[in-house]
Amino acid sequence: MSQRRVYAAWSVFGVAAVVSAVLVWLRPPAQRLSDLHIYYGAAEAVNDGRPLYDYVAENGGPFTYPPFAVLLFRPLALLPEGALQVAWLALTCAAVVALAVAVGRGLSASRLAVAALACALLVSAPVQSNLRFGQVSIFIVLLALVDAMGLVPQRYRGILVGIAAAIKLTPLLFVVYFLVARRYRDAARAAAAFAACAVLGLALLPGDSVRYWTGTMLQTSRIGNLASLGNQSVQGMLMRAGLSPATLPLVWAALIAAICAAALWRAASLERTGRTADRVRAAVLVGCATVAASPVSWTHHQVWTVLAAMLLVATEGAWHRVAGVILLVVMTLSLGVVLRGLSTYPGWQFLLENARSLGAVAVCAAGLGGAVATARRHRAWLRPVAVAAAALAVLALTPLPAGADPTFKAYTAADLTNPRYFYYDTARRPAPGEPVAFEVRREKTKVRVNGVVDLGVARLSYQSAPGGAAREIPLIEASEGGVRTFSFRSATLTHGRLDALSPDGTVVATFTALDELV
Repeated sequence: MSQRRVYAAWSVFGVAAVVSAVLVWLRPPAQRLSDLHIYYGAAEAVNDGRPLYDYVAENGGPFTYPPFAVLLFRPLALLPEGALQVAWLALTCAAVVALAVAVGRGLSASRLAVAALACALLVSAPVQSNLRFGQVSIFIVLLALVDAMGLVPQRYRGILVGIAAAIKLTPLLFVVYFLVARRYRDAARAAAAFAACAVLGLALLPGDSVRYWTGTMLQTSRIGNLASLGNQSVQGMLMRAGLSPATLPLVWAALIAAICAAALWRAASLERTGRTADRVRAAVLVGCATVAASPVSWTHHQVWTVLAAMLLVATEGAWHRVAGVILLVVMTLSLGVVLRGLSTYPGWQFLLENARSLGAVAVCAAGLGGAVATARRHRAWLRPVAVAAAALAVLALTPLPAGADPTFKAYTAADLTNPRYFYYDTARRPAPGEPVAFEVRREKTKVRVNGVVDLGVARLSYQSAPGGAAREIPLIEASEGGVRTFSFRSATLTHGRLDALSPDGTVVATFTALDELV
């Protein structure tokens, strides 16, 4: 019976993998494995002798990794892109299996547990994001995990971390972990491997290497909008909280120092036990710190947090398991979308939309349950729990400033041709006595407002929530008879306020409870 369950679990994994791959393949060609398309195009550009960091794919994405990364893709660019896409989907599913086997081996888990772990990993949002975009992140996690766990021969430990860091810089935190854990030789090999990869990139792509290491690596604008909800790093969360540009770097640096210090201290303590299971926990803990500390942590980076949730589920103690299940739900479902209709305060919505970032921070702070266990031994565990609950309640019940709306965007004349933004029939004018007429449309992660104004309206302003500065909404001359139109989007309209002002600054109309108009 047990063997049948194992076969059944792996059959479920196989079906889920095939369905996931088919759904990816059915996406429009321009959206299918879009990041892999960037890697492929960048490799072609380098093979053709063009500058690497001048390359921009048809989907608008540039190449953002160190030069060594593109060297790995140059041979792949010799394959037809369609064949590479199929192979990449298969390799991503294989990496999921490898991660499950590695963690299961470290925990001495049964074959059934390994299969269940693989299934849970596959359906999580980070792994699905890796599949959808054709991302390299899951392979970075695999390299760092098996190395930090000590699954490679001792004389080679550290090398895989160095190679992973040469592809994406965030695994460099594992070098610090090796030092803190007194794995000095592993740290030296990791640093040497990283340097060797960088030197190889310099030798083969000298111009691109100099350009990257002297400037491009610091141009975070190339990566995308860091304030968008997809970026679940601490910096992204702080940007969405409305911190000023002057304050944000100081607050971010202080928080990251504390988060990484807590994670590294606990990981080193786990390493010193000498148990393989604790080495798994230590590696995952450091991985979660990279998710929190990196300036950008897109969904596909957050595989570490899924692994942390599974380790909590596998840990003894009801509190650990409950926390693990909650975190696993957070890493599988988008709570900001699923529970949007239940949001009463902007703060609640903020918590839901930043749940993955807060989950990674909580894992680092608690040390995969270590801090909770320590507090319990000292009969003081209720105090940190009460403080954390109170802090979350205050945040959730406090209206956020308008600047905290990460989705807000007001559209300009350059966007007029897009029917997704400008859908209102401009032939319909405001009724007498109503200076503004508009329609509201709800999408999965945002709400759009589009309409027209009469001649008595000089400008429009919008507040996402009380207590923040109003946002200016451009009035655009449409083609029909000089009518003026406008369009903007917001994460939620629950507490939004739209004001229409006359030329002398008088408010001539105010619209609230916009959600009811959807």
